[in-house]
Amino acid sequence: MFGVSLTLIVYAIAQGLHKKWNKVHPLFITSAGIIAILLICGIPYESYRVGGDYVALLLGPATVGLGVPLYKQTRSIGRNLPAILAGLTTGSISALVCAGGITWSLGAAKNIWVTMIPKSVTTPISVEIVRHLGGIPELGVIVTTLTGLIGSMIGPELLRLCGVRADIAIGTAIGTASHGIGTARLVKESELQAGVSGFAMAATGIFISLLVIPLYWIL
Repeated sequence: MFGVSLTLIVYAIAQGLHKKWNKVHPLFITSAGIIAILLICGIPYESYRVGGDYVALLLGPATVGLGVPLYKQTRSIGRNLPAILAGLTTGSISALVCAGGITWSLGAAKNIWVTMIPKSVTTPISVEIVRHLGGIPELGVIVTTLTGLIGSMIGPELLRLCGVRADIAIGTAIGTASHGIGTARLVKESELQAGVSGFAMAATGIFISLLVIPLYWIL
């Protein structure tokens, strides 16, 4: 029960802080807070994980819950499907090439740069891709989570700053780049944005999974 209690208490505090500083994602505060407590108190991660895994079980239902706005916006998504597919295809390829290519060009070891490749897909898919490519799954989780957090915190504002204001465009961009964490942020913004983002998140996961198949054969 220690892991569950610690997670819930820190998350409740993070939600309170988020109301005052809404630019900082509560998940970021929660993660940093739990890590700090474990380090300061000298508590092994294995001891926390026993209870923390119970909280992780809720990730599946929470992800499925993101399908509700997607279902409600099926008609809007259908009408704009060509534009959405074009956006997520371009975004997926760009994310894959930039993340892996830049890391590789900087001289990173193979197991590092292949870990960067699927950073924009949802964590369960990302971990499996990293594992099959010979990367580091634990690092993959961190990179994928940070990608989602950063996209969630600054993505919508950055898009608006660049003059992107259409709900379809915002939803496609966030879902493609920031997976479930970014999509959850959009639930508060607009049901259409959240629905499109949920679709883009799922489609991006499938698309990138197919794109890395040739890499698996080559590597």
